[in-house]
Amino acid sequence: MMSNPTIEFTRAITRRPASSITEGLRAEDIGTPDLGQMLKDHGHYVATLKRTGAEVIELPPLEDYPDAVFVEDTALCLPQGAVLMRPGAPSRMGEVDEMEPALRSVYDDVRRIEGPGHIEGGDILVTGREILVGRSDRTDAAGVAELVDIVSEWGLKLREVFTPPGVLHFKTDCSLLDPDTILSTKRLDASGCFEGYRVLHVAEGEEAAANSIRFNQFVLCPAGFPRTAAMLRESGFDVVEVNNSECAKLDGGMSCLSLRF
Repeated sequence: MMSNPTIEFTRAITRRPASSITEGLRAEDIGTPDLGQMLKDHGHYVATLKRTGAEVIELPPLEDYPDAVFVEDTALCLPQGAVLMRPGAPSRMGEVDEMEPALRSVYDDVRRIEGPGHIEGGDILVTGREILVGRSDRTDAAGVAELVDIVSEWGLKLREVFTPPGVLHFKTDCSLLDPDTILSTKRLDASGCFEGYRVLHVAEGEEAAANSIRFNQFVLCPAGFPRTAAMLRESGFDVVEVNNSECAKLDGGMSCLSLRF
């Protein structure tokens, strides 16, 4: 069985990890990230994006912001324009200003979530038919409402859903494989938020594999989840496994490491 048409991206933005990454936020302390390993893994990730022919804008590290490698939380990139987010973690607020020049260099229309609400890119899944935004500890009702106002001007539909308790971001538990197919944990799919979509479940015990990304011909999947990787290949996807051991110590995954448009 072959997958549906690819999701076409021409550009991505990444940011090199800083040595301060060892001070990054984490919901649970499962160890300090190894910078050398993270740089190696990040290099593999960026090289895979480039293999598709897309342009990758590689930004320098930001020592003042330990979590700045996770660029996805700072913005939402759409064909119509970009929206600068307002992170729910106070220590990450300054990352948005650091991202703004890069977005303005490639977008004519750049908007901003002004607040008082909060919203992070890790809670936003753009499908072939709508924008799904998961409420979480980092994304609140006011932040979602402000994004609704912005994207409705662009003629886009946004639907609010809810992230399971104890899960940092909506996309911690799901990813888009093609415009109508979603990779999800069973616990998130059980909420009914993906009704009408084709949903593939990650294997039991491999929930962390749900945070993968489809980037042109490849699905970038965190390494170490062999049953999920095999299921994706059997479903017709070209899977590239990328070690994510160090990012996982900071609750980070495949989607967090790039802005894709």
